Amino acid sequence: MHAFQDSTSRAYARVTGALYLVIAFAGGFAILYVPGLLNVPGDPAATFANIAERRGLFFAGIVGDVLMMTAEVLVSVMLYFMFRPVNATLSLAASNARLMMVAVMAAMLFFHAASLALADGTVPLDSFSQAQRIELAGLMRHVHDAGVWIWQVFFCLHLLLLGTLVMRSGLYPRLLGLGLIVGGTGYMVDSVQMFALPDAVLVEAVKIAMLLIVTVSEIGFALWLLLWGPRQTRPHTAAV
Repeated sequence: MHAFQDSTSRAYARVTGALYLVIAFAGGFAILYVPGLLNVPGDPAATFANIAERRGLFFAGIVGDVLMMTAEVLVSVMLYFMFRPVNATLSLAASNARLMMVAVMAAMLFFHAASLALADGTVPLDSFSQAQRIELAGLMRHVHDAGVWIWQVFFCLHLLLLGTLVMRSGLYPRLLGLGLIVGGTGYMVDSVQMFALPDAVLVEAVKIAMLLIVTVSEIGFALWLLLWGPRQTRPHTAAV
């Protein structure tokens, strides 16, 4: 627990960086890999048939979600203390925005559970046919997936604030902060596109480019924390 005592130390930064990588791997597994194997777009019946056949993989994805969210809570708090000397107001706002993202992710799991219960008959709905149950389960999964549009708004805000703090701190490369700001906007663009402009090809291309930038920037920031930590200079302070 010694590493948690000094938020300006390299040991503290390394723990934060390690947790960041846990988020990256667990999140990639739960959000991208598992749904990519199980989901059949536009066919809820086939999707739930896949889940029934590979239930272990489905539950492994939920474990990945829980592991990711646990690490997110720790990272949110640790980043707050790391950047509080730079600007306490912005650091607290960044932490709260990330925690709001986690809260939405946690709420999404309720719809995950409801869709599975409906599809496999756990919930007694005798007045519903099997087809109606599957359709209702598909609706629950759609609501679950729509939660992504919501948490991305909070994550975009977090990255804008975190990028600003990184650039102002003097403790980490300014280029990483700039990448978090520019690329982080891609999450907002993705939410807007998926909600209102699903067929906009240009918006899709811009979104992909921005998300690539923020992915490289986040991994770069995590690796910098893990391998090098903060520069041994006094951070630049700003008025609160």
